[in-house]
Amino acid sequence: MVFERQPGPLGVGGPTVDTVLDAGAVRPGGTLSGRVELAGGTAGHDVEQVVLELVARVETAPGEPGAGESGDGEPGDGAGVVTFGRYPVGGAFRLAAGERREVPFSVRLPWETPVTELRGRPLGLALGVRAEPAAGGDGDRSDPAPLRVAPLPAQEAVLEAFEQLGFGLRSAGLEHGRIGGTGQRLPFRQEIGLTPSARYAHQLDEIELTFLAVPDALEVVLETDKRGGPSSGGGHDALSRFTVPHTGPAGPQDWDDLVDGWIRESVEHRESYDCHAVFGHESPAPSPPSTPSASSTEL
Repeated sequence: MVFERQPGPLGVGGPTVDTVLDAGAVRPGGTLSGRVELAGGTAGHDVEQVVLELVARVETAPGEPGAGESGDGEPGDGAGVVTFGRYPVGGAFRLAAGERREVPFSVRLPWETPVTELRGRPLGLALGVRAEPAAGGDGDRSDPAPLRVAPLPAQEAVLEAFEQLGFGLRSAGLEHGRIGGTGQRLPFRQEIGLTPSARYAHQLDEIELTFLAVPDALEVVLETDKRGGPSSGGGHDALSRFTVPHTGPAGPQDWDDLVDGWIRESVEHRESYDCHAVFGHESPAPSPPSTPSASSTEL
């Protein structure tokens, strides 16, 4: 899933605008740099301001709030383009006919920016960066430049631990809505679907993993879909939440042990609270049945 790109014209005979990103992937919370290229049309234009937008193609259920947001989703395709960041990068100036001008930019990505690739392999998500120069009152935008986002070291370590424990990557997507009881800020979340290892295949159909990063820590949300359970046909998952510093678990515990503990606690939590656990994405979770370990905290 990608955005189609071509320089966008600002009205008949107006200037064209293109967004060019510096090479390489950026990490969540990292600095995104590049330039906005403008070329004057047949007449001069007064550019009031150049604004950079971060956009994502997000899946939405029919009738769900936010479905088709921004008017960029195709009718009935269950997806819409959502803006999740706006940055003024250039002030007012006069763009003469035929003139070429570049506006460099350097902005910081939100910490919750979805990951688009693992080990350089695309996950099939559509994230982009587009420029909006307000020229003479015209609010047209450039087409999005594809945005590559690599995982934070802690995110990569968690995913590698799942792999070492025998879990496989099934899917990756962006879903509209917030997970209740978390510090989530963006209006959508990334869900990474993992197939269970042989050890858990009789208990789980899938684990959906969501990362919610902040400057000093990583919140990990695990949604367990129980094989043959009461929620297996209804699309609801039991949620467990854990936090870990970006530097990793404290003491001798390694990432594999930490993640394995999360999985076991999530399965136990699901089995203990099968009839009373919180389902869906908008309700706060109950207190866990036992005191969490120092290296994994359920919120």
